[in-house]
Amino acid sequence: MARRSAAQKRAQRQARKRGSADSVVVDINSHNPYIEAHITPKAAPPLQAKNQSQGQYIAAIKAHKLTFGTGPAGTGKSYCAGAIAAEELESRRIDKIVISRPAVEAGENMGFLPGDLQEKFDPYFDAFRDCLNDRLGKGVVDCGLKNGRIVVSPLAYLRGKTFNNSFVVLDEAQNCTRGQLKMFLTRIGENCRVVVNGDIKQSDIGNQSGLQDAIDRLGDLDSVYVHQFEHNDIVRSGLVKDIIQRYEF
Repeated sequence: MARRSAAQKRAQRQARKRGSADSVVVDINSHNPYIEAHITPKAAPPLQAKNQSQGQYIAAIKAHKLTFGTGPAGTGKSYCAGAIAAEELESRRIDKIVISRPAVEAGENMGFLPGDLQEKFDPYFDAFRDCLNDRLGKGVVDCGLKNGRIVVSPLAYLRGKTFNNSFVVLDEAQNCTRGQLKMFLTRIGENCRVVVNGDIKQSDIGNQSGLQDAIDRLGDLDSVYVHQFEHNDIVRSGLVKDIIQRYEF
């Protein structure tokens, strides 16, 4: 068999690289020309509000250090916050995305789920994972999770942390107690933007929820904005809007 020329060997190596590009985990800080040309996904289109209320919410997040988003499910609270976080990370205006929520869901807690801590918490991250994958690409998200640029953590594990150069999202905050929200909000450091989302009517811990208490205490501060979504702002589907109306009115 004739020996392959150096040019043929190079061509084969390039073909193998192109064929495996989709499975490569991408570091968002990388300036490798091959990654930029072949692997890094095309930039997602700018986030577009689906209604006037979403537009106000997006503008509020970009203009304030701390934004509370409250209202019914299906209004885009979590998706908008995740999309803006992705934009901030991609543009390198921040170093890290932190996503958290209390480990309480529909009357259950993480103890009933199998696996280690990360495996137990993964189901709570799915909605944000889909959003970040859409905006950044799966390879970038996987790498961010591995190198600590995207942090997913139960609320209790944030005690003692300080959020510097970060975009932080606390989701399902209606299930936080007053003490938990105080602990979380006092983690805010320099160059940090924080979004706290929740539906006060959907609390799984009853009158112990600290979300309304935090809004009442902090809502009039200059760097804080409180955005209230209404039933008519639901964008998930017409059926969801009808279901929520039947349950709440």
